[in-house]
Amino acid sequence: METADFLTTLDREGRLLAAAAAEAGTDAKVPTCPEWQVRDLLRHTGAVHRWAAAFVADGRTEPRPLGEAPDLDGAELVAWYRDSHRLLVDTLAAAPSDVECWTFLPAPSPSPLAFWTRRQAHETAVHRHDAEAARGGSASPVATDFAADGIDELLRGFHARPRSRVRTEGTRVLRVRAVDAGADAVWTVRLTADPPVTVRDAAGDAEAELSGPADRLYLALWNRAPLPSVTGDQSLAALWREKSGI
Repeated sequence: METADFLTTLDREGRLLAAAAAEAGTDAKVPTCPEWQVRDLLRHTGAVHRWAAAFVADGRTEPRPLGEAPDLDGAELVAWYRDSHRLLVDTLAAAPSDVECWTFLPAPSPSPLAFWTRRQAHETAVHRHDAEAARGGSASPVATDFAADGIDELLRGFHARPRSRVRTEGTRVLRVRAVDAGADAVWTVRLTADPPVTVRDAAGDAEAELSGPADRLYLALWNRAPLPSVTGDQSLAALWREKSGI
């Protein structure tokens, strides 16, 4: 996917998130994040949007802490989220392609602008799903190519970092396969006492495989839905469930 595609997705997902949150109400429980109500979801995602936009807008090259969300609630909080999302989309759309700023995942991106647009598209898509779960009813679809990209970002980005808790005492091998996203939508995850090492191929044997349509697998790997299919050693799927939270 190109940066422009991620920007389009980010724009759409944020609008859907705000609409679902407004319909659910800020008191509603978020079943996919049991400790949250919709107000927590809006405050978190809006603060992340503003945090990300500042790196790009100001060319910040060092990490900064996430800012505090304002003490708003109800319709005012939904409006603040909409403003946060619009600020992010407009900032990314206006930024030069060669902008230099801080990024935080080891998986390579063509540029910092590509990184932040991709990262915020996935951030917003996952939390849009949370908002729609709080609202109830049918969830908006996740496009197959976007979902496969999100799986790649999660496995080769987030879980390549030292803070990943998905570790094993001995060497174990887990395979992840998006069955509808093409022959290359397969990842082999090598688990040890160190952070996982993931390659995008199906080489070698694996002790367990997590598989399914890309959209369902994407949400499952982010612990928003059950795993579609698990074959082989079920304990590796349980390990993922227990330790993979970001």
